[in-house]
Amino acid sequence: MYTIKKEFHFSASHQLKQMPDWHPCARLHGHNYVVVIELQSERLDQYGFVRDYLELKAFKDYIDDQLDHRHLNEVLGDECTTAERLARHLYEWAREHWPEVSAVAVSETPKTWAEFRP
Repeated sequence: MYTIKKEFHFSASHQLKQMPDWHPCARLHGHNYVVVIELQSERLDQYGFVRDYLELKAFKDYIDDQLDHRHLNEVLGDECTTAERLARHLYEWAREHWPEVSAVAVSETPKTWAEFRP
């Protein structure tokens, strides 16, 4: 199995309204997100790629246009702004474009990661 990964960055705010009032994530706050998309294939294309990295520009464009410097609650809804749910949202968007997508991971801080891998 061949695997490729590409990293993307964006900044956004969110609020986890479902958390108790005492929890810091219940307050409006922001992150400098890191997103890693993973693609896998048993075979390489005619050029020797799982997928040409240039084709992933559409993923970057989606992140830049829809998520970067936005309030994620307004974009995705109040229940969809945890790193776990954001990873799934980005996975589903990417999977519609490239069947080789196998996982998406999202980091909110340098020490935390959430991944969606069906």
